[in-house]
Amino acid sequence: MIGKKIRMERIFDRESKKTVIVPMDHGVSLGPIKGLKNMPKIIDEVANGGANAVLLHKGMVEAGHRGYGRDIGLIVHLSASTSLGPDPNHKVLVTTVEEAIKLGADAVSVHVNVGSEEEAEMLTKLGMVAEACREWSMPLLSMMYPRGKKIENEHDVEVVKLAARVGAELGSDVVKTNYTGDPDSFKEVVKGCPVPVVIAGGPKVETEEEFLEMVKGAIEAGASGVAIGRNIFQAESPEKMTKAVSAIVHKNFDVEEALEILKE
Repeated sequence: MIGKKIRMERIFDRESKKTVIVPMDHGVSLGPIKGLKNMPKIIDEVANGGANAVLLHKGMVEAGHRGYGRDIGLIVHLSASTSLGPDPNHKVLVTTVEEAIKLGADAVSVHVNVGSEEEAEMLTKLGMVAEACREWSMPLLSMMYPRGKKIENEHDVEVVKLAARVGAELGSDVVKTNYTGDPDSFKEVVKGCPVPVVIAGGPKVETEEEFLEMVKGAIEAGASGVAIGRNIFQAESPEKMTKAVSAIVHKNFDVEEALEILKE
């Protein structure tokens, strides 16, 4: 499908075949948190830092994505829940693939909590979105997180590789999931998933070095990039942090070289 191929090239680097995505969908669940109060400013910073795409809810597209600075790919997130709801892990669809197309999206994304009590509903919606994406040649990124009462460790390789495989099996073009903590175990996740895998950033970490080591480990394991929000947009300098992450992902910099970028 030529349309899907063209759109994928807007969110993946043509040379490295990898991507740096900065999700900024946290406003629905957490409100106007640090880093997301001035959307045009933060999008401009990560764009200048070399991010391939940002991930936004539909209302934020007009609020700050297009019309200034360096262009950057757009992924429209279709899922949502709030921290005030009875179950924040229960994600519902709040827009459609067709509306994302009207907004100029290069891809769409859906959130699924594998193992949750609402798993069946979320998997059904993932399948429906995948069908619409095939109809419109729209790339689909699925956020596949192992979360539920039976899951003791959301970063355990066995549950992570299952969650990633489910995303691929149901029609996703890219899967975002948890990093398992080391390159050797994450290799199992990548090998078991026939579509590109990108890692989530999770909560903001204590040190910049710890964060960049996670990025480096994932790339060494064969990940196709990262989809990291708070550890980038809440950094002291989001632009420099994006540059550091991009250098690891696209240029194979080591952690020490990337840290030097932050000191510049």
